[in-house]
Amino acid sequence: MRIKIYVQPGAKKTAYDGEFNGCIKIKIKSPPTDGKANEELISFISQSLNLSKKEVGIISGEKSRYKIIEVPENYDMEFIKEKLKD
Repeated sequence: MRIKIYVQPGAKKTAYDGEFNGCIKIKIKSPPTDGKANEELISFISQSLNLSKKEVGIISGEKSRYKIIEVPENYDMEFIKEKLKD
């Protein structure tokens, strides 16, 4: 399943922050340098959805705030949002 994500790096903490332009918005504590924000995003999503980091991948937008993330499960979007809020 593919999920559209909007990332805001350099936040005070990593957390789900609602929706933005049709994407799930996630604030990331790490800065957008050397792939640190991407690594933290994958870690946050994998922990929230109880998946391994290897099961979560960035399909597009590696150097953009807009990303498409792929996870192996076919989750309902409402389920994903609820898990990210926890």
